Amino acid sequence: MKFIINYLSSNKIFLTFFLIFKFKIAICQIVVEEKFLPKIINETSGLEYYNGNFLTHNDSGGEEKLYAFSDIGNIIAEYKINGCGKNTDWEDIASDENNIYIANTGNNFGYRTDLEILILDKKDNFKCNGRIEIRYEKQNNYSRRSRHEYDSEGLIATDNNLVLFSKNRLSFTTELYFMPKTAGSYELKSKAFYNAKSLITGADYQAENNLVALVGYNTKGEQFLYTIHKFFPEKLELTEFKKYKLPINKAQIEAIKIIDDETFWLTSEDEGNGYPRLFKIKL
Repeated sequence: MKFIINYLSSNKIFLTFFLIFKFKIAICQIVVEEKFLPKIINETSGLEYYNGNFLTHNDSGGEEKLYAFSDIGNIIAEYKINGCGKNTDWEDIASDENNIYIANTGNNFGYRTDLEILILDKKDNFKCNGRIEIRYEKQNNYSRRSRHEYDSEGLIATDNNLVLFSKNRLSFTTELYFMPKTAGSYELKSKAFYNAKSLITGADYQAENNLVALVGYNTKGEQFLYTIHKFFPEKLELTEFKKYKLPINKAQIEAIKIIDDETFWLTSEDEGNGYPRLFKIKL
């Protein structure tokens, strides 16, 4: 498998790596747990920890709400988000010590001009602390189309930045877009990309292990989990990228939460069985 990182500085190409890793796509051998979730989170599209439970949200067309639920699938609380605009297409959620960040960046047909990330106060009932408005530096075509580079469904929060992972509908790669955590308007330029060969739908980051995890699917409906070890934002050339095929059918995995290096929580939208699902996967 060819693994390509194209690493860009803010102004010019800094370094390009073409690395060949001789491995096949691994198969995740164990689905440790599988639980049905309530229909109220039928379009679950992000996953975060909060007060000993999970926090999720629905994507396009859902209410402007966060939902806390337990690991057995019970809804614990609902939080209405006021003053932060509409849920045009909330696609992922990330967290740091003070804030929750929601990526209102779903852009299936490439024509949105209102892409943004919400900043919510974790310690004040998810009060809206502002919005990060974004646009892609390369984008100059806003016509409606199905194949384009300007959809993003994965979001992580590192110590100093937020990082968006794109759902590149043209090349099936995932681009990395870095931005500050402060409200404002930013033009994004890709800093790197991974040749995922699928459409990335969710991301998570665990600082203590310098680990990023992604989920995605291909045109055959196959679901994948990716690990990116040695994720140092200023040394992306060191990262180790692995791809695992998930033994999950009739699902669209939209969110991931890291437990440890080998174990992950995933959520899937309702796909063919009437209910969203929560999975625990062990590699």
